[in-house]
Amino acid sequence: MSRPQPDATLVTPPVLRGWQLPEPTGGKESRGSILVIGGSTETLGAVTLAAEAALRSGAGKLQVVVPSKVAPHISIALPEALVRGVPSTEEGAIRGDAAELVLDLARSASAVLIGPGMADEPQTRQFVEQLLPELGCPVVLDALGLAAVTADPSCLHRLEGRVVLTPNPTELAIALHTDADELDEDPAGAARRLAELAHAVVGLGGATSWVADPDGRLWQDQSGGAGLGVSGSGDVRAGVVAGLLARGAEPAQAAVWASYLHGRAGERLAASVGRLGFLARELPPQIPHIIAEISL
Repeated sequence: MSRPQPDATLVTPPVLRGWQLPEPTGGKESRGSILVIGGSTETLGAVTLAAEAALRSGAGKLQVVVPSKVAPHISIALPEALVRGVPSTEEGAIRGDAAELVLDLARSASAVLIGPGMADEPQTRQFVEQLLPELGCPVVLDALGLAAVTADPSCLHRLEGRVVLTPNPTELAIALHTDADELDEDPAGAARRLAELAHAVVGLGGATSWVADPDGRLWQDQSGGAGLGVSGSGDVRAGVVAGLLARGAEPAQAAVWASYLHGRAGERLAASVGRLGFLARELPPQIPHIIAEISL
């Protein structure tokens, strides 16, 4: 059982209404540009889920980087996106030395999401380590994108808190070099520990979601349900965080809102199709409706 966290703020619609998201005006440029980097020949779905979720959250311009051999498929799946293919390993993962080929997109982006569907830990770590020093915008690291943080949490310090990490419990345990059983006893404390080490906001998914800010603030979100424990669900959550960052939300705000939006989307689907059985691809279309409901 998780330890009680008396200093945690429970995430509710009134809390979110008091922390309104930036309201974009004008064309797609004013709504921010999101760059999603990820995928492999076996995990294209993760990129499409994260990218759609980013747009559904309010980002205006979508750019996607995937292995070149699958770029045409992503272009068809995401007609809204600029899609750039980069060199991959023989196994189909993005090569570590491909980072230099996306610098122009990364430098002009309002937010960058790295990790959904990426494969090959050493190559992904090299890619992230080469790209991070070139970034000035907010960054989201998800899934294998956390490999560089696992190796050296201080790699994010130069970004001065403009980072959100979106691990699941297993990924958080790996990042902290600890046993999953130990994390189960105090997930909130573990999220806080990584936030302090990395100088980044940590949005931890699970039956109860936790968002930890490096300044010590903590939020607890009990929305969601068992239906969210499905392939691709975490990719949607990471995409929502990135989309909110692109439209101007601060890192902690993006992580807290994304946690609730993701959980509430799961609840809406559970009410319509059943507690289990809905798909991650059905979550993104719910996001704008929930944002509108909260903002009323």
